[in-house]
Amino acid sequence: MQLSAGARERVAAVHGGGGLSERLRLYDGWAALYEQDVAALEYRAPHLAAASLASAFPAPPAGARLLDVACGTGLVARELHRRGFRCLHGVDGSAGMLERARSTGLYQQLRRCVLGQEPLPAPAGGFLCLTTRSNPSNRRYKAELEAVLEGLEGQGAWQKVLAQEVECWERATSDEESTQGTGYISGVVYIYQKCPVPCLEEG
Repeated sequence: MQLSAGARERVAAVHGGGGLSERLRLYDGWAALYEQDVAALEYRAPHLAAASLASAFPAPPAGARLLDVACGTGLVARELHRRGFRCLHGVDGSAGMLERARSTGLYQQLRRCVLGQEPLPAPAGGFLCLTTRSNPSNRRYKAELEAVLEGLEGQGAWQKVLAQEVECWERATSDEESTQGTGYISGVVYIYQKCPVPCLEEG
């Protein structure tokens, strides 16, 4: 599938950085065409995230509580559902993306929430799944994201299960973004487990 000029412009706009409010506005506007565009990009993150989560669970996944962070339109949820996961919760900063995710009917709960801005809703013992790009234009955001995740881990709220680097994440929209001339950009899958709340001693 060829990436159309319009899709290339939409992807470039979102990948172009900018402040949080600007990024969320762009994602709101992209929601209706998002799945069509990322299909043309050969976007592999949902499959990779689901595969990583499936490998992290030694027990059958039906009762596993999962928080899909930056859930977008629900592409990760579809992959997880195919693998037997049923207790899915999602958060995203874009109202437009959440509306699309809600239409899948796969989430038990969806909330508007931006990682690092508000506490993440998650039960003790639950897992968090998050993905991001590692291409040059996303390096600053990736570093900010990892700082937030390290902060959550430092507070004893979440424990890292894995951070898996992937070379062929999705098709690059320019030569500058391509990983070592492969024609693709790289990315990362993060999985964290919610730490149980420590009991307070009586007395």
